[in-house]
Parts: sequence; structure tokens; C-alpha cells
Amino acid sequence: MTGVVRPPAGNDTRRKRFWIRAGVVAGPEGFGVMLDGKPVLLPGRKALCVASKPLAEALAAEWQAAGSDDPEKRFGPDALPLTRIAGTMIERVEPDRAHSVATLAGYGAHDLLCYRAEDAEPVAALQNEAWQPWLDWLEKRHGIHLCVTTGIMPAVQSPEALAALAELLGGQPDAVLAGLGVAVPALGSLVLGLAVAEGVLKTRDAVRAASVDEREQMRRWGEDAAVLDRIAVMAADVADAERFMTLAAEGAL
Repeated sequence: MTGVVRPPAGNDTRRKRFWIRAGVVAGPEGFGVMLDGKPVLLPGRKALCVASKPLAEALAAEWQAAGSDDPEKRFGPDALPLTRIAGTMIERVEPDRAHSVATLAGYGAHDLLCYRAEDAEPVAALQNEAWQPWLDWLEKRHGIHLCVTTGIMPAVQSPEALAALAELLGGQPDAVLAGLGVAVPALGSLVLGLAVAEGVLKTRDAVRAASVDEREQMRRWGEDAAVLDRIAVMAADVADAERFMTLAAEGAL
């Protein structure tokens, strides 16, 4: 071994665990994750080091558990969800915050909550019940109004609203931008993602809101295993993002 360890990239095959103990070491730049005393390096060769001790401890716990339940001690990237988000924060968000902000703000231009069924459709009332309170929250909490459309008509948001969303995102810590980078695409909604990030909406409720259409279709036509799998993946992604953002805010330097 060379003294550094790199987590597997998303398309890598499973790797074999070779370390005994994962731990956390405090340093001038934060809390680094170590394997048998050697630093974990991300694909871009930056160290896996964060400002929050609770987050670093959770990252180390991932590495401690990786491969432990496999007879051959092998593990894949799915064993390291918090590490993946941390890697995005360190190697993508921190060097280019403007790109992360612009990408996330783009979801606000086509937010799921703004696209409703026609009033005559049964799902329309469910959408309004699940979605409108969060658009109202965005306007009350941040002064940002997003318009709603029905049917196939596109919702054209005002330049002022989009600029305000970008400004709101620009004021978020790197950890929140990284967490939103997972939660928002999973939910299809920047508004729901922001509510999760601010701690006013829990993962379970966010996923229920984002899956109103799918759940109504299954209620009418029966369960669909593929749809249930997609909802489960959404829930796992949002839960990981919520946990990452929460831990990053605890005890940060």
C-alpha cells in the first residue's frame, strides 16, 4: 500500500477491504478520515477531510462497516453514500460554487410542484394538498413566488424569482449545496429540497410529496414493482442527503 486510499468511483467494480480500523484525526483543516493511520484520498487526490467532527465520525463509520458483511470483504460505492456526497462537496462544490448554484437553480425553473394536472383529474386535488403548502412556505419564508401551471402548458417563472433562488442558493454552505445536489434531482423539486435542508420537512414526507402521481396511479391500477423501486431509491438518496447536511451543521469548525 502507498499510504493513501481512494474510494471506488461510481462505475468501479467492488473492491476488497484491506484495512482493520477506520478513524478520525483532527488537523488544521478539519477532521480527516484515516484507515489504519493512512488518509483516505478522493479521486482528485484531495483528502477526505471535513469541518464537522460528527460528520467525519459518520464517514469513518461507513468505512469501518464497508465490506464487513461480505464473506470476501468486498464492497462497492453504495456502501459509502456519505463519502460520495463529501467527495462532491470537496472536489466539485468548493472549487466551483457558481456551477453548483446554477445547476440547482435550474430546477427551480421547472420545479415539480409547479406542474399540476387539470382540475378534473382525480390527482389534481392530491397535488394541490401536497404541493401548494411548500410553495406557500417558499414565498413566506424567502419571499420567492413560483407560478403554477396545469396540463401541458409550461410554467414560466419570473426572472426575479429565478434570481432570488440563485441568491438563496449562493448563500448556502458548501455542505448544503452538496446535499441538495443529491436531494433535489431525486425529488425533482428544488422547493422540497430546500425545505429538507432547512429542517422543516423530513425525508419521508418529502418523498411522499414527490411521489403523489406515482402513488395515485398505483392506487388506481395496482402496485408496480419498478415504481416502488424508484421511490425506494429516492427515499434512500434523500435520507443520505438529509443526514449529510444535518451532520455537517453539527460541531463545524
